[in-house]
Parts: sequence; structure tokens; C-alpha cells
Amino acid sequence: MLKINTQSEWIDRAKAALPAGGFGNFDPGIMISRGEGSRVWDEDGNEYIDYLIGSGPMLLGHGHPEVLEAVLEQLPKGMTFFANNSKGVELAEAIIDAVPCCEQVRFVASGGEADMYAIRLARAYTGRDKILKFEGGYHGMSAEAQMSLAPSREVNFPQAVPDSAGIPSGVAEQMLIAPFNDLEAVETLLNEHDDIAAIMAEPLQRIIPPMPGYLQGLRALCDKYNVLLVFDEIVTGFRLAYGGAQERYGVTPDICTLGKITGGGFPLAALGASADIMKHFDKSQVGEAGWLMQLGTLSGNPVASVAGLKTMEILQREGTYDQLRATGAALQQMQVDELTKAGIPHQICGDETLFDVYFTANPCRDYRSARHDDPKRNTLYNDVLRENWIFKSPGKLYPSLAVTEADLEQTREAVKRAVAALG
Repeated sequence: MLKINTQSEWIDRAKAALPAGGFGNFDPGIMISRGEGSRVWDEDGNEYIDYLIGSGPMLLGHGHPEVLEAVLEQLPKGMTFFANNSKGVELAEAIIDAVPCCEQVRFVASGGEADMYAIRLARAYTGRDKILKFEGGYHGMSAEAQMSLAPSREVNFPQAVPDSAGIPSGVAEQMLIAPFNDLEAVETLLNEHDDIAAIMAEPLQRIIPPMPGYLQGLRALCDKYNVLLVFDEIVTGFRLAYGGAQERYGVTPDICTLGKITGGGFPLAALGASADIMKHFDKSQVGEAGWLMQLGTLSGNPVASVAGLKTMEILQREGTYDQLRATGAALQQMQVDELTKAGIPHQICGDETLFDVYFTANPCRDYRSARHDDPKRNTLYNDVLRENWIFKSPGKLYPSLAVTEADLEQTREAVKRAVAALG
């Protein structure tokens, strides 16, 4: 008889095979076996409402039938070729139609790759080396991106603090760090440094929204000082709106990166910009010295491309984003209602399409202010939600289009119990 492993047995196997017992992404104390619609199941058969949704890409929910149909139609035709294919070209055209800053795109396999190449592209185009990023901003796993992502100690701006071992000390010298939502600090750095290639920002930084006029101010400063503006839209692309944060906030960057939803649940990401900037990927236009070499085994593979195309088609249907925002608003309001009733200080931080709770009465405007007064309270809150079959990150909640009224009602009951546990 086939032996069925329990979740605890799988966790033990993971501890033996994987450093720290996991893939490095999420709590290794849970082992997910499958997902369907708004739900996931662990290896013991426990069922959860999924507000992690793969850290964002499963906006339609797990196993959307139309996406599955498109993928199953493509699979017998070929999974990857390391060559141009028509589905990848169609996806590039769809991205260009949707995203304001994109006249051309280049595909990669992950958001971290896209961000790395965006930094390199900005340097190639401007001939300058330094990048200005914001404390707490996440841009993947490159050496530059791992500067002041989640520093455990506060240092004076613009000093960069590495968040990982193995990064050469010289990398920090090429990175300038500023607080998010502070235009004065940005302009001070632009005045003091004439070798900045680009400002790189998440337009919604993790879950911290831009203050009114802030992104417009960044755009104006980049124009004034002849610096490129790069929007990391790996998370916000096709989530905040069909045209991403660029559409939602009405600000067009020079370069953007896209991922997660773009591949419909499969490994695919992209970076895009004007044809003038993107010419650096074409040696025949810029010559050896200006050419940015980029290749990847799975870049633009047809399986991810058809999944992305079908996802984008569905997202364009009437009422889709109204539904997503209504779901997010309901999830926000149920938490506000219960926490207010209990007299627990809190802030809902983010957008209806991506947010979470901070247990503080203080406004959350940057990395140093967006924190819990007592982190143990957040841990307990999320632990009780998990015990009541809510699957989410301890720092983010991703609504999806698969969430039903029954899911919302079950979530409301879980929230009540989590708030009660806070006393």
C-alpha cells in the first residue's frame, strides 16, 4: 500500500533536505498540497481561505478554468524553446497596450531578475552609476536591492546597510537611501550627487501608500535633474489597476518592472520602457560599449505567456476591478470594526487590493513609522487567524477575485476570534 506522508513527516523531510527547512519564502511549518479557487489545503487535509495567493500572482484564484484550458492547449505544442515564439510576442504586445511607460519589453523569469536588469539598464542609458532607493523598498535579491531593505539598525541617510552576507562593501557606495514619502530628502540628494542614474521606487512601497502628490513630485524631480524614474511594479502591475500603479496614480515612469500576475501563476516577469531606452538591449543600435547583455533559459516561454495572456484578458472584463476593490474594502472594514470595538489602536495600511493592519495609532508613511507598537500583538493576531483557517502572510493580505461571500463571512468570524485573543 502507498504510504501517505503526514504534514509533520514532510516537514521533517524538508529539514533534512533544505536549509532552514524551507525554500526561503514562507513559514516552513506548513506544507501546502493543493489549491483551488480561493482555498488551499495542507498535507494533513486542512482547508484554508488563501489570502497569500502565492505572494500575489494568483489574482484570479487557483486553477482558474480558462487559464488551465489555455495552458493545457499549449503544453503538447511545447513548453520552452530558448527562441522567439508567437505567444511571447502576443504577451509583449498586450503589456505594451496596457502599461503607459512601455513601448518595448524584455522578458525574464522572475521579478528579481527584472529589477536587476532595470538597474543595469538605467546605468547603461545614463552613463552614471548611483541608484537612489527608499529604505524598506523591496526590489528582489540582487546586491543593490539588498541594501536597506529591512535594516535592523537605523543609520543616517543616505548610508546604505546591506541586508545579506556575501555582498561586497563597494556596492553600498553606489546606493543612496532615502525615506519614502519625503520629497525634500530626495531633492537634497539630487542636489548633492550628480552621478545618480535613477530613482527606483515601489509606487506602493510594500503596503505603504504614497502621500498625495508624492509620486508626481518624484516625476518632477527626475525631470528637473535629468534622472530616470523606475517603478517596481512586480506587485502592483495589473493589481492596483489594469495599467498598474501608473494608471492608478497617474504617473508614468521611464522604466518599469512587471511580474507575478503577468505570468498568470507561472515563472515570467518583464521590464519595459521607451524604445529609446530599450535600444540598449540591441547591440546593432548601441554598439559593444552600450550593449546590455541579457538572456535566460525560460524567458518568454510559451506556457507562462499563454497563462499571462488569458489572465490579462479576464482582468479586462467589465467590473473586475470593482469586484476586487469591493472585496478588499470588506476585508478592511471587518477588521476596523472589530478592532475599534475592542479599543485596540490600529491602522489599515495599503490599498484595497493589497494591505494589512499595523497595531499602532501612529500614521504609517515610511519604513521607520510603519511598525507595530508591540510586534507580539501582530504575531498573536496572525497565529489565531491561521488557527481559524485563514492563510496569509504576517505582513500582507492579498485579496483575490476568487473570494466569495461565504469566504468573507468565515473570515469575519476568524477576525472576531483573533481580536478577542488580543484581549
